Amino acid sequence: MDHQPELTILMPCLNEAETLETCIRKAQTFLTENHVDGEILIADNGSTDGSREIAERCGARVEPVPERGYGAALIGGCNAARGKYVIMGDADDSYDFLHLMPFMEKLREGYDLVMGNRFKGGIEPGAMPPLHRYLGNPVLSFLARLFFPSKIHDYHCGLRGYNTESIRKLGLMTTGMEYASEMVVKATLNHLKIAEVPTTLKKDGRSKPPHLRSWSDGWRHLKFLLMHSPNWLFLYPGMLFFLLGLIMVIVLLFGEVGVFGIHTMMYGAVAVILGFNLIMFSMFTKCYARVSGFIPAEDKISRFLAKTTTEKGILAGLLLFLAGLILTIVAVVLWGKTGFGALEPERMMRLTIPAMLLLVIGLEVVFASFFIGILNIKHR
Repeated sequence: MDHQPELTILMPCLNEAETLETCIRKAQTFLTENHVDGEILIADNGSTDGSREIAERCGARVEPVPERGYGAALIGGCNAARGKYVIMGDADDSYDFLHLMPFMEKLREGYDLVMGNRFKGGIEPGAMPPLHRYLGNPVLSFLARLFFPSKIHDYHCGLRGYNTESIRKLGLMTTGMEYASEMVVKATLNHLKIAEVPTTLKKDGRSKPPHLRSWSDGWRHLKFLLMHSPNWLFLYPGMLFFLLGLIMVIVLLFGEVGVFGIHTMMYGAVAVILGFNLIMFSMFTKCYARVSGFIPAEDKISRFLAKTTTEKGILAGLLLFLAGLILTIVAVVLWGKTGFGALEPERMMRLTIPAMLLLVIGLEVVFASFFIGILNIKHR
């Protein structure tokens, strides 16, 4: 049986010849001085500057990862790691591989993921651009904590440790920089045990620009957070539009309020329809999540959808449509009493706008019920 070391120190690498040897030597010193049984693994992402040869000369194991991208390199490295635990860090000499014991201690205590916190440990002048330090990292980390409640304050620290088997089971897939967010998000959603320890960040030792692209990579992080949080992306905005629009329609149903009349009522109706559609999008996403498993489906809405049949949804939609049809008939009868002549817009639209809302939403519920039924079909 192959020997399993306790720790794999994993470094993603794409043309890091300037700093790679320094990082490997520091990692080796850490293993020796702290008597940790470990290996150093370089996930090479297609280097052409001799990085691979440097790693092999220094005694590190090299795992070639053909698919380009930060996340792709780290996924390939995680799959190739032999250690019970992995501590990953960039190969640009910005992280201190000499002081990894706080990560090891937490991992040995049973934590599945141990994040570094650069804001608590210290950031050397010039190590992090002001845009990242004061806007990008704080904002994205705040949104991540809001969408996926946790105590992690530095979502994007590149120095982190994890239980190898626990992270493999998450099935991480993103190939770009958003991998940093995916790991924490999915660990949180799957209720893994997570800790955070202070770590330092210093100015990297490269003469070339970093691989990170501020705006495009920032957007990829934000997009990932939103796409994995259907409540914040669809449900909560939908509820806000729906309730505000419904209040406007109900208040103006019985007459003008100040300067607000039927024209405002129409905008309220539009808000109701928009809000309802966003709520439906959240339902569709939760159904897809429940079947595909791309996010855990554990909330009340997911459980409700699991018990709701297509037939019940169709019946509810038809009842709403029937109510709209009755209001439409009432409006036509009132119009008939005038000999189908000129209408009083202020009076009639207070009937026709609610009727239109019930007709539209009723039909949407019917067809949405079919779509939810399709999404709930389980495939082999």
